[in-house]
Amino acid sequence: MRVAGIGFRAAAPLASLAAALAEVEARGGRAEALATLAVKAGADALQALARARGLPVLALPDLAGINTPTLSPRVQARFGTGSLAEAAALAGAGPGAHLTVARIATPDGMATAAMAEAPSPRPIGDIA
Repeated sequence: MRVAGIGFRAAAPLASLAAALAEVEARGGRAEALATLAVKAGADALQALARARGLPVLALPDLAGINTPTLSPRVQARFGTGSLAEAAALAGAGPGAHLTVARIATPDGMATAAMAEAPSPRPIGDIA
């Protein structure tokens, strides 16, 4: 399963999330799902992107402690992981997942995305 992890600021517009997703898909192939923290999963911009693309949103309860190749001190202090996008992609893709595209950030700094892939599909209903 190929999952795009999405990190974003509360005020991020749909255009920023769409741009982040487009960039990781250009590098890593089409996403089968979007993943982010549960507290961010209901954001209007993310839900609009998911509807427009026909993708499920995997709402992850906690990403603390997931090691990521990139590190944002702000994200580390707030969420306990170096990259929300990378950690969400890895956790969303499931056991055995590996990053295929490391975190990219939009030019406006409002959104990040990363792509991870797992050898076997994860049932979409596996995460609330």
